[in-house]
Amino acid sequence: MFEVEPLSLPDACLIRHPVFADERGRFSVTAHRDGLASLGLEHEWIQENESFSSHVHTLRGLHAQHAPFAQAKLVRCVAGRILDIIVDARHGSPTFGQSASVELSQDAPVQLLVPAGFLHGFITLEPDCVVNYKVDAPYSPEHDFSVAWNDADLALGWPAKAVQPVLSDKDRAAGSWQEFLRHNTFTYTPPEAVK
Repeated sequence: MFEVEPLSLPDACLIRHPVFADERGRFSVTAHRDGLASLGLEHEWIQENESFSSHVHTLRGLHAQHAPFAQAKLVRCVAGRILDIIVDARHGSPTFGQSASVELSQDAPVQLLVPAGFLHGFITLEPDCVVNYKVDAPYSPEHDFSVAWNDADLALGWPAKAVQPVLSDKDRAAGSWQEFLRHNTFTYTPPEAVK
């Protein structure tokens, strides 16, 4: 039913969901507990969020929450097109501090699984983008934090045209990667240690 494409960062992946199309349009199964669990992707999605961005180059991120409210996310673009970037922030991970980027759009039946312990952000590549994402932990303002989208230590591959993205006040005031590291509680659990 689902196909999984691993990314270069451990535990992060793209999930292709089935699409059934006919003359009326299309129908998709975007989440199925048993189908995803059979692929080793067991999450209890407790909340679903949706953002609408009217302007091109609206940037949201880089966001995460500290334990005990660290969130895994299942992200898809339901209208428009975005570039999604994730950063592995788990101490002990072989890809700690490294990033991966994927383009998500309304035309591709694919979702991005962002594991807990990753920073996450995206930028719109078209106007009027709608992004839908499920999370497996509730929002906690006390545990929420942002790292600056343009932090020099991370040197992320945002589009060259996005030198002045549309940002929220929260993201404009985001801290540095080095500041985040002083308070980072994320750790990596190797697959052989999972029982």
